[in-house]
Amino acid sequence: MTSLAVANPGSLIQSVDWVAIAPPLIAAVAALAVLLADLFLPERHKKWLGRLTAAGLALALIALLPLTGGSPRATFCVQNVAGGSDNGGCSYVADHFALVFQLLALGGALIAALLSAHTVEDERLPRGEYWFLLLSSATGAALLPASRDLATMVIALEVASLPAFALVALRRDGRGAEAAFKFFVSSVTATAVMLLGVGFVYAASGSLHLGAVAQGLEHAPGQLRPLAEAGAVLTLVGFAFKVAAVPFHFWVPDTYTGAPLPVAGYLSVVGKAAGLSGLALATTVAFRPYAHTWGLVLAVLAAVTMTAGNVGALRQRFDTRYSAVRLLAWSSVGQAGYLLVPLAAAGYAPTGVDPLGATAAYALIYGVVNLGAFGVVAAVGRRPGTSVDDFRGLFARNRWTALALAFFLLCLAGLPPGVIGLFGKVVVFRAAVDAGLGWLAVVMAVNVVIALYYYLLWTARLFAPGDEPLGEAAAGSRLPVGLAATLGLTASAAVVLSVAPQLVLQVAGGSLF
Repeated sequence: MTSLAVANPGSLIQSVDWVAIAPPLIAAVAALAVLLADLFLPERHKKWLGRLTAAGLALALIALLPLTGGSPRATFCVQNVAGGSDNGGCSYVADHFALVFQLLALGGALIAALLSAHTVEDERLPRGEYWFLLLSSATGAALLPASRDLATMVIALEVASLPAFALVALRRDGRGAEAAFKFFVSSVTATAVMLLGVGFVYAASGSLHLGAVAQGLEHAPGQLRPLAEAGAVLTLVGFAFKVAAVPFHFWVPDTYTGAPLPVAGYLSVVGKAAGLSGLALATTVAFRPYAHTWGLVLAVLAAVTMTAGNVGALRQRFDTRYSAVRLLAWSSVGQAGYLLVPLAAAGYAPTGVDPLGATAAYALIYGVVNLGAFGVVAAVGRRPGTSVDDFRGLFARNRWTALALAFFLLCLAGLPPGVIGLFGKVVVFRAAVDAGLGWLAVVMAVNVVIALYYYLLWTARLFAPGDEPLGEAAAGSRLPVGLAATLGLTASAAVVLSVAPQLVLQVAGGSLF
């Protein structure tokens, strides 16, 4: 009879590092608190649910501070008989990479919450459901960059995605339902394909932990290599959908148009950050043995995505309803192409060189200025269907709002005085050149020139002679507190980063892992 006893039974009991998991945990607890408070608060006091949401996200951001400056902290680890473990066998690791993307996810969610305050009231959205779904999605987005096994990554991706479907559908009209349906069907299809790929990878490597997957794929028998390669490609599909990379981008314009405006801004930043972090982990850690294969695939994907996004934005008519949001939607597709460039470069980078910092730096810059642009659109277009031509003459009616939008657009275009946008594009461009992807750098340069055209056209309309005022902000009246806080935070951050770009560009200076 075989004895199942071990020398040290206590070694089989894990202790959870609560400090390491605090950021997503606080967001999850805040979501439950909002859900319970919604049951008991009378209707006249439910405005406090938005404040509770903002407080929970701010507390989650503060919880990142104890994790900075030290060695990575890991928990939920596979232990050996002696009770030892290493980060390679852990399901949750709070390292530099995770903290950067958690900052982006939670910070973006906080700005989206501030932006949502007036929208929830104006459009009479169900308060409890809205704030609960926003916090739940932010929890998944914060969990994903710290995940270190494929099962946890899939769960985190779905926790980030499923509440987002409902957020899009909360607008009670045909456009919102149609947008949510397209978003849902596309996402479910991508998830099904990704789960099939995860199954193939597990069959070929014998593990779900990212480090062990890389070792298993490297030493996989020859007959399993086609299965492993197919699994790697299929696994990347789900993350490519969240990033809105071509050909998984068709849902973006219609979904952004049909969703409440703060939700569109949230998806363009936080949703993209979640997918980008998962894509980076899957490629550079789990599928490292196939680096040159996925490096080429991502390089082609980046080139096609930035081109499709910028051409789509270029074809957008400025006088049609919803053209402002649709232009930002196509712009976000083009920006996704730039974000993929350093990931592609990581497949060609020599050992010891880590270009992923360029992706993190550019994602932080893009998150700040894009949410700011959505904030201005929300402030100016206080009715559905705002077009770009509605911004004509905004400077004469509300100069500070116009200057803020002009600065955000110049940052997205990479033109002074939006210095931080220029530096971000230079960092991404340099990552491509250093990796020997000169052709991709040329494609990027051409697309930057294309994007200049529609960004500058929109900027020019702000200072052109205008018609009658549109909305409260355009007429010069006082903005709601949430909108004012959104514009103040994003504009201040963009200005500070343009004056001192090293604050964010130092992220690109070293390895993220």
